[in-house]
Amino acid sequence: MDDDRVSYAYAVLRGGGLPGGVVEALTGVGGAPVRLVTSGPLAAAVSPVPATDFQEDALRRHLENLDWLEAVARAHHTVIEALSAHTTVLPLRLATVYLDDERVRDVLRTGGDAFAEVLDRLAGHLEWGVKVYVDAPAAAGPSGAAEDLSPGRAYLQARRAQRHSRDEAYRGAQEAAARVERIGRELAAGHARHRVQQGQLASGAGENVLNDAFLVAHEQAEAFRTRVRAAGEGLRGVRVDVTGPWAPYSFAALPGAPRPDPDGDPDAAKAAP
Repeated sequence: MDDDRVSYAYAVLRGGGLPGGVVEALTGVGGAPVRLVTSGPLAAAVSPVPATDFQEDALRRHLENLDWLEAVARAHHTVIEALSAHTTVLPLRLATVYLDDERVRDVLRTGGDAFAEVLDRLAGHLEWGVKVYVDAPAAAGPSGAAEDLSPGRAYLQARRAQRHSRDEAYRGAQEAAARVERIGRELAAGHARHRVQQGQLASGAGENVLNDAFLVAHEQAEAFRTRVRAAGEGLRGVRVDVTGPWAPYSFAALPGAPRPDPDGDPDAAKAAP
């Protein structure tokens, strides 16, 4: 390893679980080639990156640069998703770097039992994201009987109608969330709740009021997706979005460690398609 390079780690996996040529075809952060660093039955997917970009002060500045952050997140996610198409992976946090490949081997060796336990738990499962949105009703203009009212009274009547519609939508969103939770209890092996999306992280129209992730076995995936998509039916002003399948970002915490929470949302660890 060059002195000016460090090892950027994307994911942990079992070393023998990939067909030939998969890793060699991948490029990671900064267009660097991806390789496997192995220790016993485990491996980590890594690539070399400039040490100066990932030193503490430089990294803090880079994380405020949305273009840099998007490029790194896109490469990070692309590598993980390509690997997860062929084998079970334990995704690592964005910008996980080690001094060199030998340090990566040390981590695999000392944490081998914990890594193996998580990989066993995740085997045969992928992550699905579920978001519930309240679509705010548009301000209503005067109509019908309101045409005979003064402008002030017509305005107040329209505002009351709008408030009623909004309250109805929030009640509907609570019902949709309850339906999603019931489906998850029946069909999912794990459930993670994330902060709702706001500002630049918001990916859809309306107000995001639920932002959850579910760990679902391959054989349950189609039933889960179909039923969750229908969870908003009959609920006015409510939209339910399902995303995935993804590598299990929200369920990759090692025993005794906090669950990864990439800005409160599994989708935040994934670059825009």
